[in-house]
Amino acid sequence: MTSSLLAERPGSPLIGEQRPRICSLPAGAVSWAAGEDTVELAASAGLLLDDWQGFVVVHGMAETAGQMWAAFEVAEILSRQNGKNGTAEARQLAGLFLLHEKLMIHTAHRFNACQEHFRRMRDTIEANDWMRRRVKRLSSSEGKEVIELRAIPALVMGAAGSMVRRSVSPRLKFLARSGGSGRAFSCNVLFWDEAMILTDDQVGAAMPTLSAVHNPQLWYLSSAGNKLSVPLGRIRRRGVRGGDPSLMYVEWSIDPDADDPHDPRSWARANPGMGIRIMEDYIRKEMASMSPAGVRLSPPDVFATERLGVGDWPPDEEGWAVIPEAVWASRADPESPRPRPRVAIAADASPGQVSAAVGVAGVRPDGRMVVEVPAGDHRPGVGWVIPRLLELKKAHRPCAIVIDPRGPANGLIDEAEKAGLEITKPTLSEAAQAFAQFTTGVCEGDGTLTHLGQPELAAALKGATTAKTGDGGQLWARKDTTVDISPLVAATLAHWAAGKFGRAYDVLKSVAPPT
Repeated sequence: MTSSLLAERPGSPLIGEQRPRICSLPAGAVSWAAGEDTVELAASAGLLLDDWQGFVVVHGMAETAGQMWAAFEVAEILSRQNGKNGTAEARQLAGLFLLHEKLMIHTAHRFNACQEHFRRMRDTIEANDWMRRRVKRLSSSEGKEVIELRAIPALVMGAAGSMVRRSVSPRLKFLARSGGSGRAFSCNVLFWDEAMILTDDQVGAAMPTLSAVHNPQLWYLSSAGNKLSVPLGRIRRRGVRGGDPSLMYVEWSIDPDADDPHDPRSWARANPGMGIRIMEDYIRKEMASMSPAGVRLSPPDVFATERLGVGDWPPDEEGWAVIPEAVWASRADPESPRPRPRVAIAADASPGQVSAAVGVAGVRPDGRMVVEVPAGDHRPGVGWVIPRLLELKKAHRPCAIVIDPRGPANGLIDEAEKAGLEITKPTLSEAAQAFAQFTTGVCEGDGTLTHLGQPELAAALKGATTAKTGDGGQLWARKDTTVDISPLVAATLAHWAAGKFGRAYDVLKSVAPPT
């Protein structure tokens, strides 16, 4: 499969991007045969998948060495009319005719959406003699839509937990969602169409249906969410963060911070079906109708949400969107050995210089980094920062004193230099490097970064989010952040400077609190 079908030839139509802007694939996949067979089955039935649809099916059905689905959850987010339900159709055909899954349930918020999907599946099956001959029951009664095949021997989980061969009649049921819909069933695969309207009550009612079956799977199909899309918002945060071993998350959308919403090339990034089932000229007319005064991305207007995939997602009430709380807690070492001498120091301030913080980092004798916010060094205002930096310089001869020239503390740089302090001013790429080194030091392997378990850093990390630099890097986000992240930024910059300038020195006492 090609990675992109963006057309550049003069006079040729602009074709939608065939790979998602945000993509997190599950770990442990060793075989893609089930997905490849599904693509072939769909084609034999007349359902010719686009390249991007094949990508979703093949990776969504990837298997581990133990022949289990690598992804327990598959989330597919893209704008309407691009063909996202085609991937569900292919997966459901495979469940019926290849995998012999005992029960699949397709749910949608609106009953007519369930009916429409049922009709597409029915028409595909009835158009193929070999499929139609396998059907035992195909009910079109309103509210009782079901496709059931004739019994066939298949491996299922027995009462003792072992796999046994039994006669199975694969079924696909169609239900409109409610708090209790599907509660009485035990299903192999659950499809949540219109997942942006999914509620916690519906999730709570449906999830136990998967618990008693062998190798279950859950598919989310949705366009961009809104403030009420709480369950889908949680899935998206996991997908954007990446690294979830059992989640496949794909999202076609523009980057609100980097893409021009008026540029057809941006439309192609958010719409893989552009030039295939949605024409560029029609999107232009949509924009004129939905956003006559110009596209707004913050908050997103109708065109940005419905066609560009820009969601007005719910706030992260749970927090810990960047570094999981459990991981951060596991790196705490309140009795940490003192770092080697010539620690690095950094200062940062909150927007408007309402408060400020000083962070310190150093290399421990075992080679690990330790970061801290010295006691009393997260305070209101900024008038105290320069005297404190002078005090720390005299006491500890730091290898670097860092202030980000693009941050709210930039106004302190001139005053600091006039006071005789040599300030290290990281470039944008160095600031992104600092972010990457900090998060990697916490999250990878056993962790190379430790901390003292201080509440200032924990509170900042709980509410912290990220922002992109435009060239693939990331920073701690200040815009729309509801917590004071100055302790976190100061610790991050100090950690970077200690790694760059401070590794060649021996043991000395830790930084003392202010006098």
